[in-house]
Amino acid sequence: MITSIFKKSTPLNFSLVVILILVFFSIYQIQDVLWVNSTILIIKKVVILFAIVASVFITNFVTKKNGLSKDSCYAIFFYLLFFLFFPSLWDDFRLVFANLFVLLALRRLISLHSLKASKEKIFDASLWIFVASLFQFWCILYLALVFISIIFHVARDYRNWFLPFIALFTSGIMFSVVAILLDIDVITYIDKSISTSFSLDYFTNNYQNAALSIYATIAMFFVISVFLTFSSKPVITHSTYKTIIASFFIAVIIYIVSPNKSNNLLIFTVAPLAIMATNHIEIPQLKLKQEMVLGVLILCSLFAFFSQL
Repeated sequence: MITSIFKKSTPLNFSLVVILILVFFSIYQIQDVLWVNSTILIIKKVVILFAIVASVFITNFVTKKNGLSKDSCYAIFFYLLFFLFFPSLWDDFRLVFANLFVLLALRRLISLHSLKASKEKIFDASLWIFVASLFQFWCILYLALVFISIIFHVARDYRNWFLPFIALFTSGIMFSVVAILLDIDVITYIDKSISTSFSLDYFTNNYQNAALSIYATIAMFFVISVFLTFSSKPVITHSTYKTIIASFFIAVIIYIVSPNKSNNLLIFTVAPLAIMATNHIEIPQLKLKQEMVLGVLILCSLFAFFSQL
């Protein structure tokens, strides 16, 4: 029954997901309503909400435009479910926007398979990654994905290899201008940003630990599923799936190396994992098995969300 609701892509399904986003966003925000007395905080929370909705629809666009789903709404529903594992993300301006920019980059990189406007796409993707790194420095690791995509699609044109460096120069100029206007000490900012930490002792309660453990288990299940079914996918989608898988593992590395560690850093795994989960749920299989997988995931996400409030 649950799988039937999102099996087809309809305006009603999109509306349902947006309504659910608004519901969970509101549930999180009403815990402390002091922010309603500040115009700046109200604007900030509204902007975060729009960025989250935008991220959901970019994920949906990437999934459908590149033939990664059978015209369903599973991807956006899975995105919401995985997002619920980390409730404080609803209030994390920095990571929500870093993730949005990474998704914009991912959209451009995956579309390279069309071989149209390749140079523009490489430059745009690189620029979005550098912008994301201003919010979360280690997003710069996604540059590896740019070069991987070049290898997959347009490696023969040597000029493509220089485009990320041109984007770096462009973003550097933009950052310098902003730093001057806001009186930011660039050296101190960079020195602080490039620090690393491999410690995993940041948990403030057992529920955060449980959420991470459950999420990691679910992620492992869907990643293994993609690897096991990879050979059965259309050859034309192989490079796209490789990009998605690489994106997921880069996100895991960002979580591992980032300082000021928290579960929120796993936000970069949400979109790739939502696409992999969509791939699993759309594999021809028993209806009961589909319902069980989706049902368990819904229960786990709701438990993670409400236990951490």
